Parts: sequence; C-alpha cells; structure tokens
Amino acid sequence: MNIKLAANPTVDSIVDGPGLRTVIWFQGCAHNCKNCHNPQTHDFSQGFYKSADEIVDFYLVQGLQTGITLSGGDPFYQVEGLYELVQKLKNNNINIWCYTGFVYEDLLQKYKNILQYIDVLVDGLYIDSLRDLSLKFRGSSNQRLIDVQQSLLQKKVVLWVGG
Repeated sequence: MNIKLAANPTVDSIVDGPGLRTVIWFQGCAHNCKNCHNPQTHDFSQGFYKSADEIVDFYLVQGLQTGITLSGGDPFYQVEGLYELVQKLKNNNINIWCYTGFVYEDLLQKYKNILQYIDVLVDGLYIDSLRDLSLKFRGSSNQRLIDVQQSLLQKKVVLWVGG
C-alpha cells in the first residue's frame, strides 16, 4: 500500500514528540485549521507516494532517532496506508506518535485497529484563538497528548505525562 506524502521524511525534529524524531508528513487534510503550520500539506492532489516498507527502511537507517511522528496533513485521511505503516513500525519496536485533527473518541469507534499500534495521539483541531506557545508538542490548548495504550487498557482517556 502506498502512502501519499507531502515531503521527504524530516529527521532531527525535537518539537514533534520527545527526543530526536523522524517525522512523516502525510499529504491531504480537509480540516482547514486557521493558521495551520503546514498548509502546504492540505491539497489532496499534491504529494508523492512511498510504500510503508520504504518509510520503515528509511527510519531504520537513522542512527539517533527515538521514534517516529506521523503528521501532515492528517494521517487518518489515508487509513489503509496508515494501518499498514503503524503495524510495520511497531513490528520493529518503534515508538509512534501521531497528530490528527480528529478526536480520540471518534477515532476509537472506527479505527481501534490503527490506534492499538500508536503510543501517543495528539488529537483535536488546531484552534488559533487557543494558541499557547507554552504547551509542549501541541499548538492549541484544546489538543490532548493521549497515552493511547493506557487509554485502551483503562477504557478511558489517559493523558501522556512523559518528559
């Protein structure tokens, strides 16, 4: 399954999750958040394709990364490719963060099969009027850092409290 990407993977990111991370920018988003930091990823007709295997292989040759972050665009607009990718990443014991404009509770109803592979989900639309530069790993105060594995285990939203 191919995934439409917005750009070549970005390495050495320290703002898209803890540690040094590789970021995969998915192409396509219909949320149209005002002042989105990545508007070039919205157009579904733009971008280029990579397979899940190519993305995993790219990550595995990086030497210092502590995980991978899926962003965009919105990865949940490409659920088939996203599902294949998160399975392959987790089979390689890779820490996975995922940013989405959708909320966890809605995703849980339709995409629990994907969520079971994600470590932290940053959910919710970016809302410019709620922008807060003091927040870690998110842009607006409505967005949550959700520990997905604990949330699935406890059957309630558990916020990520890592460093």
